[in-house]
Amino acid sequence: MPRRRVERVRILVTSPRVAPGLLTLEGWDALRAASLVLAPEEDPTVEAVRAAGIDVRVETLDGLTDAGADTVWIAPSGDVEWAHTLADSLLDRSANGADPAGEIEIVFGSYDLPGARLLDLVAVMDQLRVECPWTREQTHASLQQYLLEESYEVLDALDRGDTDELREELGDLLMQVVFHAAVAARPVDGADEDGWDIDDVAAGIVEKLVRRNPHVFGDGDAATADEVDAAWQRLKATEKQRTSVLDGVPPTLPALAYADKVVGRLQRDGDVPVPDGGTLGERLLALVLEARATGEDPEAALRRTVNALVP
Repeated sequence: MPRRRVERVRILVTSPRVAPGLLTLEGWDALRAASLVLAPEEDPTVEAVRAAGIDVRVETLDGLTDAGADTVWIAPSGDVEWAHTLADSLLDRSANGADPAGEIEIVFGSYDLPGARLLDLVAVMDQLRVECPWTREQTHASLQQYLLEESYEVLDALDRGDTDELREELGDLLMQVVFHAAVAARPVDGADEDGWDIDDVAAGIVEKLVRRNPHVFGDGDAATADEVDAAWQRLKATEKQRTSVLDGVPPTLPALAYADKVVGRLQRDGDVPVPDGGTLGERLLALVLEARATGEDPEAALRRTVNALVP
């Protein structure tokens, strides 16, 4: 059969994180206008396109003999590299006279929304929880040390101003959050279920952020950062119904951070007297008060100073 000129070849790329068939208008327009729709394999996107009444033929490029004008290739879901490889191959065939190709265009039929790769992390962690012997054995208690270590590594990257390392360390810290959620959702043999998963974690913080920021999501009125903080603290106090201003301050914090947190809570109810500096602890507390008065974080300030001594 004689080959016909390929006036335009479009390569449709879709996201595996978007439901098959939820395509952009550009994607559907390309499919409906195509004289021939091809795909290298069967997949959910191919099935969805067929369900919409568009014929799709599974074909390999080597076996193709009748690609006509306005052909659309459906790339394997999420495989942008395959799309570029196909484009290069079509151009090579054209250069060698096998197929005199016209315009080659990559069309994005669906896009990842911000945060879509978080779904990949959840999927990977779920698979590890099922298939990895070490991951299966972990509990909330056994993961405590890693959560602490990763938190301090994030702080270290912040102190050194290394944004590339910060990104990596935040990923490690995020993994701990997802790991704990996987433990809750898939307890080890014999353990009681916690009754929640990563969606419950995300839903909880979303609801809290919306609830405590009425100046953004409701009819609240806060024009400055101080007003926002004050409103947050009022809402938090109403929700928590705590009997003491110090409720919720973890005593396991490092000493300077603990002092800073306690002083901050106490200052909401009035001034905290400055110690007379008789003991080492009183002098340290006086420095914490001084740091708060100047808007500094005493824990971070001391850590940076000590790090400067490390060769």
